[in-house]
Amino acid sequence: MLWVKAFHIISVISWMAALFYLPRLFVYHSMSEDEISRERFKIMERKLLRGIANPAMIATYTFGIWMSWLGWEYYSTQVWYWCKIALVVILTGYHHACIAYLKQLRDDRCTKSHKFFRVFNELPVFLLIGIVILVVVKPF
Repeated sequence: MLWVKAFHIISVISWMAALFYLPRLFVYHSMSEDEISRERFKIMERKLLRGIANPAMIATYTFGIWMSWLGWEYYSTQVWYWCKIALVVILTGYHHACIAYLKQLRDDRCTKSHKFFRVFNELPVFLLIGIVILVVVKPF
């Protein structure tokens, strides 16, 4: 169980790092004015999504489900656990919103400003805070 938990935590850290950086790239991408910069950001965004964000999300889910299965008798009765799962589902929705914005930026049809992406970039922080508090403090 401890190995599974360790790999779950490593996966979560990697996923969150990608979710913090990808929208930051969107900020810079939406501010870029020349074609060379826009093409560079498209490459960076694609590589971050495919090389880190997607694999880290899959690993997070894999190890999380594995850990839940190992301790199902306990987890299934805990309110904090189900609240955490709800936040993870929202975080997954955020991940997919990032994919949608990446595709819009890739196709040069995104209408969102760098100011929008600056605010959008902060949303996973609140989800992470909630998830960590639920897992560590177990308030319910």
